[in-house]
Amino acid sequence: MVVLVIDIQKGITDERLYDFSGFMKNTVRIIEAARNNNVEVIYVQHDDGPRTGFSVGDEAFEIAPQVMPREGEKIFVKEINSCFGNKELVRYLEERKENTLMIVGLQTNFCIDASIKSAFERGYKVIVPKGTNSTFDNDYMDKETTYKYYNDMMWPERFADCISIEDAIGLLSNEQLFHG
Repeated sequence: MVVLVIDIQKGITDERLYDFSGFMKNTVRIIEAARNNNVEVIYVQHDDGPRTGFSVGDEAFEIAPQVMPREGEKIFVKEINSCFGNKELVRYLEERKENTLMIVGLQTNFCIDASIKSAFERGYKVIVPKGTNSTFDNDYMDKETTYKYYNDMMWPERFADCISIEDAIGLLSNEQLFHG
Protein backbone atom coordinates (compact mmCIF):
# COMPACT_ATOMS: atom_id res chain seq x y z
CA MET A 1 0.00 0.00 0.00
CA VAL A 2 1.03 3.58 -0.62
CA VAL A 3 -0.60 6.85 0.41
CA LEU A 4 -1.06 9.34 -2.43
CA VAL A 5 -1.31 12.96 -1.26
CA ILE A 6 -2.79 14.80 -4.23
CA ASP A 7 -2.77 18.58 -4.85
CA ILE A 8 -2.69 19.88 -1.27
CA GLN A 9 -1.10 23.06 -2.54
CA LYS A 10 -0.94 26.55 -1.04
CA GLY A 11 -3.20 28.17 -3.64
CA ILE A 12 -6.20 25.97 -2.82
CA THR A 13 -5.63 24.91 0.79
CA ASP A 14 -7.57 27.36 2.93
CA GLU A 15 -10.84 28.08 4.75
CA ARG A 16 -12.85 28.06 1.49
CA LEU A 17 -12.68 24.25 1.58
CA TYR A 18 -15.46 22.12 3.04
CA ASP A 19 -14.62 21.33 6.69
CA PHE A 20 -11.15 22.80 6.26
CA SER A 21 -9.95 22.15 9.83
CA GLY A 22 -11.30 18.57 9.85
CA PHE A 23 -9.81 17.91 6.43
CA MET A 24 -6.36 19.08 7.55
CA LYS A 25 -6.49 17.22 10.88
CA ASN A 26 -7.61 13.95 9.25
CA THR A 27 -5.12 14.18 6.40
CA VAL A 28 -2.21 14.88 8.75
CA ARG A 29 -3.27 11.88 10.86
CA ILE A 30 -3.19 9.60 7.80
CA ILE A 31 0.22 10.88 6.68
CA GLU A 32 1.65 10.45 10.20
CA ALA A 33 0.19 6.94 10.54
CA ALA A 34 1.69 5.96 7.19
CA ARG A 35 5.10 7.29 8.14
CA ASN A 36 4.96 5.64 11.58
CA ASN A 37 4.23 2.29 9.92
CA ASN A 38 6.75 2.53 7.08
CA VAL A 39 4.03 2.97 4.44
CA GLU A 40 5.31 5.14 1.61
CA VAL A 41 3.77 8.60 1.22
CA ILE A 42 3.88 9.97 -2.33
CA TYR A 43 3.01 13.56 -3.21
CA VAL A 44 1.44 14.81 -6.44
CA GLN A 45 1.21 18.47 -7.44
CA HIS A 46 -0.99 19.96 -10.14
CA ASP A 47 0.60 22.34 -12.65
CA ASP A 48 -1.82 24.52 -14.66
CA GLY A 49 1.00 25.74 -16.90
CA PRO A 50 3.19 28.83 -17.25
CA ARG A 51 1.70 32.23 -16.38
CA THR A 52 -1.40 30.70 -14.73
CA GLY A 53 -0.23 31.51 -11.21
CA PHE A 54 -0.47 27.79 -10.39
CA SER A 55 2.71 26.39 -11.90
CA VAL A 56 6.27 25.47 -10.95
CA GLY A 57 7.87 28.51 -9.32
CA ASP A 58 4.56 30.05 -8.19
CA GLU A 59 3.78 30.30 -4.46
CA ALA A 60 0.29 28.84 -5.04
CA PHE A 61 1.88 25.73 -6.61
CA GLU A 62 3.92 24.85 -3.49
CA ILE A 63 2.75 22.04 -1.18
CA ALA A 64 0.85 23.37 1.84
CA PRO A 65 3.05 23.58 4.96
CA GLN A 66 0.68 21.44 7.06
CA VAL A 67 1.48 18.36 4.93
CA MET A 68 5.05 19.11 3.83
CA PRO A 69 6.92 16.09 2.46
CA ARG A 70 9.85 14.77 4.41
CA GLU A 71 13.24 14.42 2.86
CA GLY A 72 13.27 11.44 0.53
CA GLU A 73 9.51 11.32 -0.06
CA LYS A 74 8.70 11.32 -3.75
CA ILE A 75 6.94 14.23 -5.46
CA PHE A 76 5.41 13.97 -8.93
CA VAL A 77 3.93 16.80 -10.99
CA LYS A 78 0.86 16.32 -13.18
CA GLU A 79 -0.74 18.53 -15.78
CA ILE A 80 -4.15 16.82 -16.03
CA ASN A 81 -6.72 15.93 -13.38
CA SER A 82 -5.69 12.31 -12.81
CA CYS A 83 -2.36 11.68 -11.12
CA PHE A 84 -1.98 8.82 -13.61
CA GLY A 85 -1.28 11.46 -16.27
CA ASN A 86 2.27 11.45 -14.87
CA LYS A 87 3.97 8.52 -16.61
CA GLU A 88 6.85 8.45 -14.09
CA LEU A 89 4.36 7.91 -11.26
CA VAL A 90 2.63 5.15 -13.23
CA ARG A 91 5.98 3.45 -13.89
CA TYR A 92 7.06 3.83 -10.25
CA LEU A 93 3.88 2.23 -8.92
CA GLU A 94 4.15 -0.60 -11.45
CA GLU A 95 7.78 -1.27 -10.50
CA ARG A 96 6.83 -1.41 -6.82
CA LYS A 97 4.02 -3.80 -7.67
CA GLU A 98 1.64 -1.87 -5.44
CA ASN A 99 -1.96 -3.01 -5.58
CA THR A 100 -3.56 -0.75 -2.96
CA LEU A 101 -3.66 3.04 -2.98
CA MET A 102 -4.93 5.19 -0.15
CA ILE A 103 -5.87 8.53 -1.71
CA VAL A 104 -6.17 11.88 0.11
CA GLY A 105 -6.19 15.46 -1.14
CA LEU A 106 -7.86 18.09 -3.29
CA GLN A 107 -10.28 18.64 -4.90
CA THR A 108 -12.97 16.03 -4.37
CA ASN A 109 -14.82 16.64 -7.64
CA PHE A 110 -11.77 17.17 -9.86
CA CYS A 111 -8.38 15.55 -9.32
CA ILE A 112 -9.44 13.20 -6.52
CA ASP A 113 -12.40 11.84 -8.49
CA ALA A 114 -10.32 11.50 -11.67
CA SER A 115 -7.46 9.78 -9.81
CA ILE A 116 -9.77 7.37 -7.97
CA LYS A 117 -11.52 6.31 -11.16
CA SER A 118 -8.23 6.01 -13.07
CA ALA A 119 -6.75 3.89 -10.27
CA PHE A 120 -9.84 1.66 -10.25
CA GLU A 121 -9.64 1.21 -14.04
CA ARG A 122 -5.99 0.16 -13.66
CA GLY A 123 -6.95 -2.56 -11.18
CA TYR A 124 -5.87 -0.89 -7.94
CA LYS A 125 -7.77 -1.36 -4.72
CA VAL A 126 -8.57 2.24 -3.72
CA ILE A 127 -9.11 3.37 -0.14
CA VAL A 128 -10.49 6.81 0.70
CA PRO A 129 -10.45 7.73 4.40
CA LYS A 130 -13.46 9.86 5.36
CA GLY A 131 -12.67 13.54 5.73
CA THR A 132 -9.37 13.44 3.82
CA ASN A 133 -10.57 15.12 0.65
CA SER A 134 -12.38 18.40 0.21
CA THR A 135 -13.56 20.97 -2.29
CA PHE A 136 -15.13 24.40 -2.80
CA ASP A 137 -18.64 25.54 -3.63
CA ASN A 138 -19.38 25.37 -7.36
CA ASP A 139 -22.15 26.60 -9.66
CA TYR A 140 -24.19 23.42 -9.16
CA MET A 141 -23.65 22.26 -5.57
CA ASP A 142 -22.32 23.69 -2.35
CA LYS A 143 -19.05 22.21 -1.06
CA GLU A 144 -20.70 19.95 1.54
CA THR A 145 -23.14 18.47 -0.98
CA THR A 146 -20.30 17.95 -3.47
CA TYR A 147 -18.18 16.19 -0.84
CA LYS A 148 -21.05 13.92 0.22
CA TYR A 149 -22.08 13.16 -3.36
CA TYR A 150 -18.68 11.60 -4.10
CA ASN A 151 -17.76 10.15 -0.69
CA ASP A 152 -21.19 8.76 0.22
CA MET A 153 -22.74 7.96 -3.15
CA MET A 154 -20.38 7.93 -6.14
CA TRP A 155 -17.26 6.09 -4.93
CA PRO A 156 -18.42 3.52 -2.31
CA GLU A 157 -19.10 0.03 -3.66
CA ARG A 158 -18.11 1.23 -7.14
CA PHE A 159 -14.64 2.72 -7.30
CA ALA A 160 -13.28 2.83 -3.74
CA ASP A 161 -13.67 1.72 -0.15
CA CYS A 162 -14.61 4.88 1.75
CA ILE A 163 -13.75 4.09 5.36
CA SER A 164 -13.40 5.84 8.70
CA ILE A 165 -10.14 7.49 9.73
CA GLU A 166 -9.77 4.90 12.50
CA ASP A 167 -10.17 2.00 10.06
CA ALA A 168 -7.70 3.63 7.65
CA ILE A 169 -5.13 4.05 10.42
CA GLY A 170 -5.75 0.42 11.37
CA LEU A 171 -5.02 -0.66 7.80
CA LEU A 172 -1.83 1.39 7.76
CA SER A 173 -0.79 -0.21 11.05
CA ASN A 174 -1.44 -3.68 9.64
CA GLU A 175 0.80 -2.88 6.67
CA GLN A 176 3.73 -3.06 9.07
CA LEU A 177 3.03 -6.77 9.49
CA PHE A 178 3.66 -7.28 5.77
CA HIS A 179 6.87 -5.23 5.71
CA GLY A 180 8.44 -6.29 8.99
